[in-house]
Amino acid sequence: MFSINPLTQKKLTRFRQIKRSYYSFMLLSLLILLSCIAEVFVNSKALMVSYQGQWYFPTYTGVNTGEDFGLDYAYEVDYRVLAQTFSEEDQGNWVLMPPVPWNAFEQDFDGVNYPPNPPSWQDSHYLGTDVLGRDVVARLVYGFRIAIWFALLTLTLCYSIGVVIGCLMGYMGGKFDLLMQRGIEIWSMVPFLYVIMILVSIIQPSFFLFVLINVMFGWMGITWYMRTLTYKEKAREYVQAARVQGAGLWRIILKHILPNTMVMIVTLAPFGVVANISALTALDYLGLGLMPPTPSWGDLLQQGKSNMDAYWIGASVVSAIVLVLTMVTFIGEGVREAFDPKKYTRYR
Repeated sequence: MFSINPLTQKKLTRFRQIKRSYYSFMLLSLLILLSCIAEVFVNSKALMVSYQGQWYFPTYTGVNTGEDFGLDYAYEVDYRVLAQTFSEEDQGNWVLMPPVPWNAFEQDFDGVNYPPNPPSWQDSHYLGTDVLGRDVVARLVYGFRIAIWFALLTLTLCYSIGVVIGCLMGYMGGKFDLLMQRGIEIWSMVPFLYVIMILVSIIQPSFFLFVLINVMFGWMGITWYMRTLTYKEKAREYVQAARVQGAGLWRIILKHILPNTMVMIVTLAPFGVVANISALTALDYLGLGLMPPTPSWGDLLQQGKSNMDAYWIGASVVSAIVLVLTMVTFIGEGVREAFDPKKYTRYR
């Protein structure tokens, strides 16, 4: 059976006692899970359609044309109009729409009111529209999904590379450590922003391109921490005992050193998430980020700055950014306190 180390149990118990960190973690986890199924809540396609006794699920199935529902056109049906049509016909057919019946790319322009338009419950634009008539709620939700998964994926890759290299530098030492130090120092002097500008001008920006660029420059920070901690841990008796028993390099690092240095990884991870979200938002704000019309918090922030009269754009995206970054910061503070090696250690 799976069992948790008593020391780890103490740390988790302490984390739960830090209320603002614990509730921030639960709320952020819920938001991430909901963002994975955002189409259920924010989407221009219907969740369910009942027509003449048949059931349709357009959100996660193929395209349904107007002819499928007795209309006289062969292109994809507008489910908002279809819901109104079924309601007027009153023949037992119905459409179940998401709470926000707009997607992140759809423009709402009636030829009279020019966007951006203020919040309207009647039109289901609960936070209004942006300068192109796209729903702000939809842009925020899908922008959050892109930002948070960008941050988590980048963090995972950076820490995987940095932890391995840092542990090898600290454990092996000698020429390998010296060469890696000089290499990292040289690579860290390469201007990150210039690299972004050059690559964006050559290659079409994409999600994975920005992950790659951030990983290229983001792995060095954790490397120094892990190198220092590994130097400290390899001098302890349990490492010497493992060597005497014939344990190899990777077994000593993975089974002995890494578990005793994990506190640094856990402590720094939330702040790495903050840095990655901020980096992507800043690049999109400067116009060096993801290609339009990709949903982006940075793009909304730029629109809010350029259209101060459309207060709902700037207020909504700033509130979303502050809320998410505050929650991650609270989580980081709680993790740092709960996993403090001065309070909880294997050698105590």
